[in-house]
This record gives sequence, C-alpha cells and structure tokens, in this order.
Amino acid sequence: MARSIDMSKTVYELSRDNEEIVEIMKELGFESIATPGMLNTAGRFMTIPKGAAMKKIPMDKIKEKFISKGYEIIE
Repeated sequence: MARSIDMSKTVYELSRDNEEIVEIMKELGFESIATPGMLNTAGRFMTIPKGAAMKKIPMDKIKEKFISKGYEIIE
C-alpha cells in the first residue's frame, strides 16, 4: 500500500494518522516537534511548508526524505 503525505495538512493531523512522520521530521531538523506539548500547540496550525520556511529547511530536501521513506507527496 502506497503511503502519502499531504503537505496542506497540519503536522498534528499528519502525526495523528502516522506517528512515523514525527520521527522523519526530527531527522530533518524539526527537533522541537518531539517536545512534549508541541504537537498539541504549534502542531495544530503548523504545516510542513510553514515549518520549513521558519527553520530555513529547503522543501526539496524534505520531499526527498519522505520519498526515500516510501511516501508520495501531495501538494
């Protein structure tokens, strides 16, 4: 079964559907996503593209990482 990640969903929504997404994000440099309470606060309105812009992490790098882990990117 193909897995997909919808970049328009919030980090909270994505993590609720698939906990592996949080681990992948930590590998990409979003360390604070694992901080207790962060998913339930900032994660409820933050999308991956918004977080990438704030952290200055290129979206191409993020997309490549998710693709390498077997995800299809939905934009």
